[in-house]
Amino acid sequence: MEKTKRQLFTNYYIKMKRMILGMQGTDGILFKLLIYGLLVGIGFVYIYPLIYMGSYSFKSLDDLLNPLVNWIPTQLYLENYKRAYEVLNFIPTLLETLYVAAIPAVAQTAVGAVVGYGLARFDFKGKKVIFILVLATFIIPPQVTLIPRYIFFNELNILGSLNAFLLPAAFGQGLNSAIFILIFYQFFRMVPKALEEAAQIDGAGHFRIFFTIALPMAVPGIIISFLFSFVWYWNETYLAAIYFGDSLTTLPLQLQKFVATYQQMFPAEMGLSGNKLNEGIKMAGTLLSILPLLIVYFITQRWFVEGVDRSGITGE
Repeated sequence: MEKTKRQLFTNYYIKMKRMILGMQGTDGILFKLLIYGLLVGIGFVYIYPLIYMGSYSFKSLDDLLNPLVNWIPTQLYLENYKRAYEVLNFIPTLLETLYVAAIPAVAQTAVGAVVGYGLARFDFKGKKVIFILVLATFIIPPQVTLIPRYIFFNELNILGSLNAFLLPAAFGQGLNSAIFILIFYQFFRMVPKALEEAAQIDGAGHFRIFFTIALPMAVPGIIISFLFSFVWYWNETYLAAIYFGDSLTTLPLQLQKFVATYQQMFPAEMGLSGNKLNEGIKMAGTLLSILPLLIVYFITQRWFVEGVDRSGITGE
């Protein structure tokens, strides 16, 4: 009887242990709770600013001054977005931002694909040196080359135009171009050489192989390279302010001047608080400036995740 009870207790203990810790310690309830708790915590850290901005952007001045109103506004106040829309001059600035970000991103992605394919498929003298130079362009801080580039661009008379971004991107020297070259290098190395050899037997040249075999298999790499490049050009304010001056502007640049522009457009009068800039209007302007990027990400999320998975990018 005692042996039977002991056996039952042992079996129960083993079942509970397997349920909590799992078969290998990585599939039990305890492990899953730890992982999910960690993911929820990290996710909250990232999503908290968006929740904060979304909540405050719909608050009226009365809600902002009311200590009892914390997260949920008493009403859906859209006047903040109307003011922010006017201050940002949203539609013209959005079109100009797309112009500044999309064209260099396309050029940078195309050049990265060509250079990455060449490094992955051809052996030639100086290949290692080119690899070192490609990595050096990423390792060296852009502040080191800022003054020489500015002087060079001034001599070429391309300051104040998109060429200040487009020409470096077209020659593989855009924003973090080395990353995209390495992404395509990794993708094209995974393409089976047997496919290219079969195409060569059928009489296909290197250009035809590149466009008909290599590129279609590197679509996730193209998408992720374009998205990263597009976002980096979109968010670049330091170089854009130096190279473009007052000739071109972007939403992030307009957001930097948001307070000064608002005070100029809506001067506060004595005794009147309706025109004063508050936290709700600032948050509405910030959300409007990042809204296009959020829409692009939601549309391309599946391809973005697939590209990150296949390229092995972490933390970029």
